[in-house]
Amino acid sequence: MCGMNKLSLGIIGLPNVGKSTLFGAVTKNSVNIANYPFCTIDPNIGIVSVPDERLDKLDEMSKSAKKIPAIVEFYDIAGLVRGANKGEGLGNKFLSHIRETNAVVEVLRCFESSEIVHVENSIDPIRDMEIINAELSFKDLDTVEKVMKTLEAEARSGNKESAKDLEILKIAKEKILKGDLLVDMKDEPIINKLQLLTSKPQIYLLNGKQEDVSEELIGKIKELGADYIIRDLSEQKDLGELIKKSYSILNLISFFTTGEDETRAWTIVKDEKAPQASGTIHTDFEKSFIRAETINWSKLLEAGSWSKAKQKGWIRSEGKEYVVNDGDVIEVKHG
Repeated sequence: MCGMNKLSLGIIGLPNVGKSTLFGAVTKNSVNIANYPFCTIDPNIGIVSVPDERLDKLDEMSKSAKKIPAIVEFYDIAGLVRGANKGEGLGNKFLSHIRETNAVVEVLRCFESSEIVHVENSIDPIRDMEIINAELSFKDLDTVEKVMKTLEAEARSGNKESAKDLEILKIAKEKILKGDLLVDMKDEPIINKLQLLTSKPQIYLLNGKQEDVSEELIGKIKELGADYIIRDLSEQKDLGELIKKSYSILNLISFFTTGEDETRAWTIVKDEKAPQASGTIHTDFEKSFIRAETINWSKLLEAGSWSKAKQKGWIRSEGKEYVVNDGDVIEVKHG
């Protein structure tokens, strides 16, 4: 995910829990919302700009011709039901769409309503969460067992890399069987390569009012190492908080470039060094990187312009080992 300038989130959940309503609220795109399962077959993809006042202020200062925010892609994925891993409902097609995303937003219905049917006939967000995570786990188990067979044969013939991957998958299989998620293993190359569903960081969107949400539910979410937001989706509030949480669970930050032509936000993984970060702007910059001229966005605003900041000696010249900070404004010098 190094140097990504796009974050993608899959919105998942049982049918009729508020997924398409969330998608509509986030993207202001009108999607087909109907009160029955499987009305959303192909994932609707909504592209949303990341709200960022730092970008707005830098754009104002530079009087840029263009302002380009970072973006998030939201995939509204068809409702999941029990047995999806075996092809129930839209089954495997649904699960393959989740593979494409960096993280999942799992919508749990906490509100009561006689008008909106629940696929399991009662409101029980903990049960719903267990159904969804079990479906993701069953699918992963299937993937892991298939790959282990291949790796076992390769390891027997003396392939050290395969033997190492096999050991990692054995640990993953044990965790899946215990009902654990694999988020803490997501950086293992083999787990990353297989895009396992339970290795994707999770944010739970608890659809209802504060009083609809039990302490027990919050406890279970924390046990999984996931994050959550309580939001009554019928109220169609701004969901900037969801985007902020996504950045935080995926360990992402933004840096900026600004000038007369454009002011732009760039998304990178935290602790990335200047050459890799500049590769987000243009792939050649990473190879031909010489140095980065940099200043914190608020310090630049205080100076009033790049040239004034330079006169004050506030612009720093940083080399290849410089770790880019959230909110840095950068000018890359390259060969």
